Amino acid sequence: MKEKTEELRKKLSEMLAAAETDAAVEAIRVSFLGKKGAVAELMAELRNAADKKSAGQIINEFKTEAEQMISDAAERIKRAALDAEIRSAKKYNPDIRMNNVRGSYHPITLVSREVEAIFKSMGFTVEDYYEIVDDYKCFESLNIPKHHPARDMQDTYYLDNGQLLKTHTSAAQNAIIRKYGAPLRAIFPGRCFRNEATDACHENTFFQMEGIMIDENISISNLIYFMKTMLSEVFERDIKVRLRPGFFPFVEPGFELDINCLICGGEGCPSCKGSGWLELCPCGMIHPNVLAEGGIDTEKYTGFAFGLGLTRLAMMKYGVKDIRDFNSGNLKALSQFGSN
Repeated sequence: MKEKTEELRKKLSEMLAAAETDAAVEAIRVSFLGKKGAVAELMAELRNAADKKSAGQIINEFKTEAEQMISDAAERIKRAALDAEIRSAKKYNPDIRMNNVRGSYHPITLVSREVEAIFKSMGFTVEDYYEIVDDYKCFESLNIPKHHPARDMQDTYYLDNGQLLKTHTSAAQNAIIRKYGAPLRAIFPGRCFRNEATDACHENTFFQMEGIMIDENISISNLIYFMKTMLSEVFERDIKVRLRPGFFPFVEPGFELDINCLICGGEGCPSCKGSGWLELCPCGMIHPNVLAEGGIDTEKYTGFAFGLGLTRLAMMKYGVKDIRDFNSGNLKALSQFGSN
């Protein structure tokens, strides 16, 4: 048995040395370790061996060694492919320095993680949700029936199967409410999409963080407290905010929470359209219809909801004057915010 395994070992070594692709290595693996491979044939011969214990040990040792040899060959080919890719990249960009460049987190990622940590410290759970949803989740469950005028403000991108790219993180509300019931404290950040013209403070792809709190005796004062606490933590100082009436079918009453523009100090600039204020967070008391749609007893519970604009929050925190810079792919501009 030892002579046979030595012969197979030599043959395996020669075949792996000649292999140049993943497919070739996989074919060799099957021929040696597959159900009808060389090792399986040795195991079949084991039934007739004089010393089954010794022969079995030899076969197992060879199998272990063969697995390692095949793994090493696969890794060699993988490294060779990567080296070839790097050489190709250097051909078109001779100044590329693959080993000296450190990556960095996107500024929106940094802000999102910071805000998540703040709300977690206040008892909120962090949830995730899909970017592709159906009409019910994005609109109907939020008290926005078909042909409602509010849909005009949230024109989005539709797929051939009738689903759509969510226009707001509120699309997760119904699912999260049904998942946990009441009482509930949860935030769920995510990417949103809207088919609209872009400018210094509007993008067709942006990030929000939805927040909801449902319990007995919840009021607007609770909403203001949590938002001001979060903002003061993010900016490490008291931030001037204002609430003004705003219509959103899924809250009643509804508000726009604006933040004093930190780029111009409230004097007016392109980022705030000259008003001195930047719309940061549509919010309000969750409409009873939305609570009922999520299975909540509206006689017992009330709640607030907000849709925090993470992209605009990042603009204010880092002094980015144009929201389009975040999706620009400009590594020189984005890499200054923080390393990994």
